[in-house]
Amino acid sequence: MSIKQADGKKIDTETPKEFKKTGIRLFKLLLEQKGRFVIIIASAVCFATLMAFTPLILGWGLDEIIRLIQTGQVALENLFSALLRPVFLLFLAWSGISLFSLLQEYTMASVAETLTLRLRKTVTEKLNHLPMREFDHYKTGDILTRTTLDLDKVSEVLQVGLMQMISAILSIVIGLGLMVYLSPLLTLGIVVILLISLLLTNRLAHKNQEYFSENQEALGAVGTKAEENYSGNLLIKAYNRQKETADELDKLNEAQFQAFKKAQFVSFAINPLIRLINQLGFVTSAVVGGIMVINGQLSIGLVQAYLQYVNQVSEPITQVSYVINSLQSAFAALERIFEILDLEEETEEILNVAVPEDLRGEVVFKHVAFGYTPDRLLMEDVNFKVKPKQMVAIVGPTGAGKTTMINLLMRFYEMTGGQIEVDGKNISHFSRAAIRQKFGIVLQDTWLFEGTVADNIAYGRPEASRKEIIQAAKDAQCHHFIRTLPDGYDTIISSDGSQISQGQQQLLTIARAILANPQLLILDEATSSVDTRTEGLIQQAMDQLTAERTSFVIAHRLSTIKNADLILVMKDGSIIEQGSHRSLMKKGDFYATLYNSQFAG
Repeated sequence: MSIKQADGKKIDTETPKEFKKTGIRLFKLLLEQKGRFVIIIASAVCFATLMAFTPLILGWGLDEIIRLIQTGQVALENLFSALLRPVFLLFLAWSGISLFSLLQEYTMASVAETLTLRLRKTVTEKLNHLPMREFDHYKTGDILTRTTLDLDKVSEVLQVGLMQMISAILSIVIGLGLMVYLSPLLTLGIVVILLISLLLTNRLAHKNQEYFSENQEALGAVGTKAEENYSGNLLIKAYNRQKETADELDKLNEAQFQAFKKAQFVSFAINPLIRLINQLGFVTSAVVGGIMVINGQLSIGLVQAYLQYVNQVSEPITQVSYVINSLQSAFAALERIFEILDLEEETEEILNVAVPEDLRGEVVFKHVAFGYTPDRLLMEDVNFKVKPKQMVAIVGPTGAGKTTMINLLMRFYEMTGGQIEVDGKNISHFSRAAIRQKFGIVLQDTWLFEGTVADNIAYGRPEASRKEIIQAAKDAQCHHFIRTLPDGYDTIISSDGSQISQGQQQLLTIARAILANPQLLILDEATSSVDTRTEGLIQQAMDQLTAERTSFVIAHRLSTIKNADLILVMKDGSIIEQGSHRSLMKKGDFYATLYNSQFAG
């Protein structure tokens, strides 16, 4: 299966690029649980050894019965005496096989889950320390796939595939050793047949993997189209596109059906085909073994033991091909996880300069430049000064650099050149955590976690009392609607829920910022997707929030920032105008044109 990154490139998610390197890293991780791993290897060795000796015990018992028949001593007591030791040894052997099988499965499951948990914790911690620029390179779905499905795939393959691989290799080695011991001539022919079986299995398994990858891609296309049709159902009906939409989905369904049919056919064809080849080897061994019995070269008991070894060796060889393919898939998933773990973290310098407890709120941009790459700057030579407790509005067309400016102020990205000062001190001299602690931020896209209303408001100050939470809600104009909820402030909500509207969610995020009591404030188009009445409530809440604080407001509705102390007009990463609303309107340039275009007619 392949997926697309944010840059549009496809990634093969089924084939590892560096199998050896990934295998070494996995082995090092497994060595962290070397005690358990030793138990697994020891259990597998004991399991394979006992499995290998059961045919010999059966052969010994069979030879004893044949000896009694040949000597005419077939009495009950003689049979009992002859079979007592073989049956007792078989009982001990199968008891040991069951015990060691249970032990290795239980321990392997523990190893796999412990490893998965460790990787999950490591990835989570890593994501919390990555700079924002890294999240621009990956789609959200890709990150989620790596941290959930890929880790689950690794766990599943380790629990089943790795244990099967260890057991299969040991069974093959011990089984072939005993087969050579019993009859080198017979074993030579069997090895040739088993090699043919191995090559054929490997070829078919690779082909099967290709077909399943095609099926996964086709299935993903069906899912995407179905989700698209579901979310756009209203528009599809409004434009009478039901038939065309159904036809498109039918084509994707047919493609997925054909891909799945090929994958299932090959999958189900492998087993009987390989078994047919293996049975040819079994029949050949039986015929040649019978001739050797007639010639007195082998006993009947040893021949039946040999035939059991043929099955004991052929089945694991078939398993190995399947396991190798599943391990490839797991290693590819591991590579994608390691790719995240190998990303460069956001380094935090050891700084002795502390952010003052009470900031005045003066902010100065001095010759600030920024670009995602040094040779492609998005912002050049940005200069302005904000006095304490002023409200600064940042306006301009889409892509002008408004949000980029805020990201630099919050140190989500590092500047390419120049410096930003807060109260006369370069913000790069403060730690990122310290400078962000002084800012409150209300985004256009509201974010609420699944929890109570009170917990969501207190997100920035978990220690806040219920009285302080209610006061913040009142200041944000949302106390009234919270009281109408089923459990008031204890109602469980989330961003995906339908209990509260988009505008009410926005009011809650403003209440969250008010309770955090920041000294500087950022409002990123907080009223863009609400109705006029709710916009009025949000505007009142914003006025309450921006009072006595230095605030930066990104706005598209220019009517909401007429009273700003300073308006920065941006275009193509540069500030082309700055001043008050009145002065910029008198100037009659870009801002005036932009403002008048919103009220034309």
